[in-house]
Amino acid sequence: MALKLTLKPRERFVINGAVVVNGERRSHLLIQNNVSILREKDVMQEGDASTPVRRIYFAIQMLYLDDTNSAAYFQLFERRLDEFLGAIKDREARAQCANILSDVQSRKYYRALSTCKKLFPFEEARLNYVSSGEHDRESEPRALQRTALAS
Repeated sequence: MALKLTLKPRERFVINGAVVVNGERRSHLLIQNNVSILREKDVMQEGDASTPVRRIYFAIQMLYLDDTNSAAYFQLFERRLDEFLGAIKDREARAQCANILSDVQSRKYYRALSTCKKLFPFEEARLNYVSSGEHDRESEPRALQRTALAS
C-alpha cells in the first residue's frame, strides 16, 4: 500500500536519512515501497533531547533514520528507557514504555516514535510539578528530575 503525503510549500522531510525540501507549491508525494520517512515537525535535533522521554524519542529516531549505526543507537535507547522506567511508577506510562520497547524490537520505529510522543505531556506535567516546589523529597517527580539532570 502506498503512502501519500501532502506537502506544504518549502516543507522539509527526511527520507532514509536524506533531507528533502518541497518546492514553492503544495504537492503530493506517493511512496510506493518501504522507506524511513519523517516530516520536519517530527524530527528532533540532538540538542532538543533534553529530558528523559525526549532522549528516548531521539534514540528511536536515530534507529529509524540511521540504519548503519543501529547497534549503538539500540544500546542508547535501552539505557534511556531503563533510566526512565527506574524513575516512574505510573502504570499507564510503564505500559506505553512496554509498547515502545516491543515496537523497537520489531523494528516498527515510526509506531514507537508515535507512542513515545504520547509520553511528552506525562513527563512535562511531572517536571513542572517538580520545578514548582510542590513535592515530597522522595516523590516520583523528584526521581524523574534526578534522571533528567544526571544525563
